[in-house]
Amino acid sequence: MTEKLKLGVPKGSLQNATIDLFKRSGWKINVNGRSYFPEIDDDDIDCAICRAQEMSRYVESGTLDAGLTGKDWIAENSSDVHVVADLVYSKVSARPARWVLAVPHGSGIEKLEDLQGKRVATELVEFTKRYFAERNIDVKVEFSWGATEAKVVSGLADAIVEVTETETTIRAHGLKIIHELMQTNTRLIANHEAWKNPEKREKIEQIALLLRSALLGDKMVGLKMNAPKANLEKIVELLPSLNAPTVAELHNSGWVAVETVVAGNVVRDLIPGLMKNGAEGIIEYPLNKVI
Repeated sequence: MTEKLKLGVPKGSLQNATIDLFKRSGWKINVNGRSYFPEIDDDDIDCAICRAQEMSRYVESGTLDAGLTGKDWIAENSSDVHVVADLVYSKVSARPARWVLAVPHGSGIEKLEDLQGKRVATELVEFTKRYFAERNIDVKVEFSWGATEAKVVSGLADAIVEVTETETTIRAHGLKIIHELMQTNTRLIANHEAWKNPEKREKIEQIALLLRSALLGDKMVGLKMNAPKANLEKIVELLPSLNAPTVAELHNSGWVAVETVVAGNVVRDLIPGLMKNGAEGIIEYPLNKVI
């Protein structure tokens, strides 16, 4: 490339998960101590680390050509960026996180309208203001620097808008969820001018392709087995696969080798059925990427 791609890596809770995802996708990012400019083993990319909350602003302005951040922070900043890919990954689960409205048990607040004239604490201030304004509910939205759940417990707010994946922290503070405002996930975004640049666009599309393939590889596994020819059709019918399984004759026998790719969460139910139909030597193996 004539000009390197300036890529933003999110700092904070997603940093390690992002670096691990890039490693599985084929890039090694090396963060040296407190440096905000980590090394990457690709001569066409320069990396910079910044907070996910600020990423979309830097990409919109052209300070960065592309970066990874949440759908929530793009909405919070009202950023005009090109969304290249949705990427569901986190340090906790493979499900999209949710921004929810939570209140104390026994507060008497059961729906959005019950918050009329009350205080809501959140880090997602601008989005929350717009959300209530669009529903003609007058609330005072206050910024929370952290420990948002404690704001309600200590009486500093009547409700919170907070992000959650498991709801564990919310429940631990004696709160209940009464409304979901948004589901969010990580997005690979690009600056519009960078997206118009053929070389940079090709690099961004390469990154998107391999990140998606690594995430899909997390969900899939390979299966190998030997099967009697007489039972082959029954065994193939049991196998959900991306395409038809690969079947190869075994030398001088009435057996075949069968290989396929299936979702990892179905293997525990598949194996007993495969064995009942005569499959032997069943091997399950992880996949780095599925394209």
